[in-house]
This record gives sequence, structure tokens and C-alpha cells, in this order.
Amino acid sequence: MNSIILFLVGILFIGALVLGMWRLIKGPSVPDRVVAADTLAVITTAGLVWIASDLDNPIYLDIALVYAALAFVAVIAIARAIEGNKKPSSSLSD
Repeated sequence: MNSIILFLVGILFIGALVLGMWRLIKGPSVPDRVVAADTLAVITTAGLVWIASDLDNPIYLDIALVYAALAFVAVIAIARAIEGNKKPSSSLSD
């Protein structure tokens, strides 16, 4: 039964990666592509955790943690670059 569960999890991972890549390539706008890239980063992090559990090697957990932190910072940087130099509107300056 354990091999059946691993097979189903593998199929779900592959399906999620395919759908994420499709949105990354065919995204109608840049923010959609950024969200797809972030989704792929989350899927990759989950895959690294799965590998750590399967191989019983905790070094992959450290790699997953660093990868997730770097992916988060990258998405924030890309979102700021897309936003541009827009000044936030504040009601205090009236």
C-alpha cells in the first residue's frame, strides 16, 4: 500500500508541476507568471521535503528551508519591480 500512495503522490506532483509550468508559459499577464513561479517554488519545496522524508536525510530539509526563503525574497523583489515607482496614496498628506 505504501508504494501505491507514493505513486499517487508522484502523479500529483507531476500534475501540479505541469499545470504550474503551463501557467508560467501561457500566463496572460506578468503578475500571473509571477504567481505561477511562486507556486512552482512551493511545489519544489514540498518535493524537497518529500525527498528528505523518503531518504531519511535531514540535509534536504535545510535545503528546502533555504530554497523557500530565497524564493519568497525573489517573489517580493519581482512584485516590487512590477509595481514600479508608484507612490502610495495616503490620506494624511491632504
